Amino acid sequence: MMYAITKVSSSNQIVVPAEFRKVYDITAGDELSWTKTEEGILLKVEKKVTEEDIIGLIKKELPYNSVEIKKRGSKGLKW
Repeated sequence: MMYAITKVSSSNQIVVPAEFRKVYDITAGDELSWTKTEEGILLKVEKKVTEEDIIGLIKKELPYNSVEIKKRGSKGLKW
């Protein structure tokens, strides 16, 4: 179990502890959502999906390179 305490600065900012940044891949520009619950506050990382993420998904799912995709498409072959 990871546990950390942070302090709110005079300008109402907090620092995300390094261990949490590493485990949850939190980087500059990521958004954190705050939800009031009966037990306290639920804090979640809201990662933005980038073009690179989408391209990475496509590359992982297709076992073909761009040349093979073009050849298969011109021949009307299914994936």
